[in-house]
Amino acid sequence: MTQPVPKRFPTPSLDKLPEDIRTRMLAVQEKSGFVPNVFLTLAYRPDEFRAFFAYHDALMEKDSGLSKAEREMIVVATSSANQCHYCVIAHGAILRIRAKNPVIADQIAVNYRKADITPRQRAMLDFAMKVSQEANTVSEQDFTEIAGHGFSDDDIWDITAISAFFALSNRLANVTAMRPNDEFYMMGRLPK
Repeated sequence: MTQPVPKRFPTPSLDKLPEDIRTRMLAVQEKSGFVPNVFLTLAYRPDEFRAFFAYHDALMEKDSGLSKAEREMIVVATSSANQCHYCVIAHGAILRIRAKNPVIADQIAVNYRKADITPRQRAMLDFAMKVSQEANTVSEQDFTEIAGHGFSDDDIWDITAISAFFALSNRLANVTAMRPNDEFYMMGRLPK
């Protein structure tokens, strides 16, 4: 059962939200059948909601050298390291759907080094984890190694930005006790 949003940071009622935020939530609800709790939690601060989702969309929805599934791999691996319950479960669901693989998210969340991924994807996650956990130690050798797997400078920027953005997201989710919606747990696990 999904835990209610904590009272410390209450979600405004839908009818009291700014029109653009309400419209976005209703569109997501129409597409997925529910409003993810991240929308409800971040609606507490409308200007930050807008900024958060603008950057999220810029990173996660564009065309680039990373597939949408690879971007979700970064989120799941780094969120697991940051012990973010919400992001591991929610983005694990998205990863299963985008990768069309019902087990990949669990493998990556537990230990991406043992997951059924390509050497290129492992190098991507090694770099993302270094950015997430010890960005101050990233060196020219790290750039050389990841470029050796075919990643362009723009791809490396994307890996870095996704890892950094979700460090922010993980911390907000943890401090607000954000819980994943129950719907996320089964998404992408069984064929339609």
